[in-house]
Amino acid sequence: MIESNESNMSKKILSLVLLVVGAVLLVAALWMDLTKTYLVLNIGINIGLRGLFLVLGALAILAGVYFIPTVLHHRAIINFIFLFPLLFTFAVTVIVPMFVGIFYSFTDWNGVSFSQMVGFSNYATMFKEPGFIWSLLLTVLFVIVNMILVNVVGFLLALLCTTKLKGIGFFRAAYFLPNLIGGIVLGYVWQFVFSNVLTKLTGSAISALANTKTAFMAIIVVYVWQYAGYIMLIYINGLTTVPGDVLEAAQIDGANTLTTLFRIKIPMIAATFTICTFLTLTSAFKQFDVNLALTNGAGSVDFLGNYLSNGTQMIALNIYNTAFARDMYGLAQAKAILFFIILAVVSLIQVRISNSKEVEM
Repeated sequence: MIESNESNMSKKILSLVLLVVGAVLLVAALWMDLTKTYLVLNIGINIGLRGLFLVLGALAILAGVYFIPTVLHHRAIINFIFLFPLLFTFAVTVIVPMFVGIFYSFTDWNGVSFSQMVGFSNYATMFKEPGFIWSLLLTVLFVIVNMILVNVVGFLLALLCTTKLKGIGFFRAAYFLPNLIGGIVLGYVWQFVFSNVLTKLTGSAISALANTKTAFMAIIVVYVWQYAGYIMLIYINGLTTVPGDVLEAAQIDGANTLTTLFRIKIPMIAATFTICTFLTLTSAFKQFDVNLALTNGAGSVDFLGNYLSNGTQMIALNIYNTAFARDMYGLAQAKAILFFIILAVVSLIQVRISNSKEVEM
């Protein structure tokens, strides 16, 4: 009993020391960051002490938490330690920047600093921009069209790739391959196709990307070509989970291919449809790289009595140009916050509707 108490006391002291050392190191790293004090440790290579203090401080705190004598099973502490890097990274890269971004949206932030609070001025300004309203409406149209096309094409490809055809593995790989190509590279490749190859095949002297309507359709074609293969794999996974005995029973009862598809397969993979519609919704809303590489938002259009030169510029590219081309970071941040709210609300509504359809099926 005495040894147990001594062991607990030793663990308490060790835990306390580690927690204090960790806290001191984290405070030192924060102080060095705020005061722009950059110290370097030279041990053959230069190591920044700020980063070293930050890492060692976090490790010391985790070790201190582990050695705290507790009635809880240590497995819970170990689970926390393993989850901490992921949770910490998520907080630093997502949660904290989001709240900082909300704050900056109420300032005249120039990307480096701000001089004053401007209230809701940035939010009022963005709704007065015909170009932003156009980009928002164009994005909504793009999302609707692509949610339908990507899911229809992906599902049809999945049906094809779950049949007993020879070389089906090759077809699966071939349909998925475009998704492995980066959006910027993909945009430039298709830009060459539309501006050179297609013009020669059709005998037209004008590229399809020179006209706003055809350029918008070109972006849709490229997006569907890139993303349908990825959605196809998810549908394939769903279709392969349909029990074979159910399909055999339907065949014995005289159900034809279409009846089996609409009455058995589709209802049984309703959850897969929820996942795919959610992924296509969020991905289409955030479309940026293909839009940038293919047209860079160019295209003339008359909207709200104004001549706009950003006829194919969707909302993500509009936010990017507002910040980096116009140097209006506070306004761009306000647009980004609105974009986040719209995407979150639409996604929640879509998931809610899809879940209710699952119950009905």
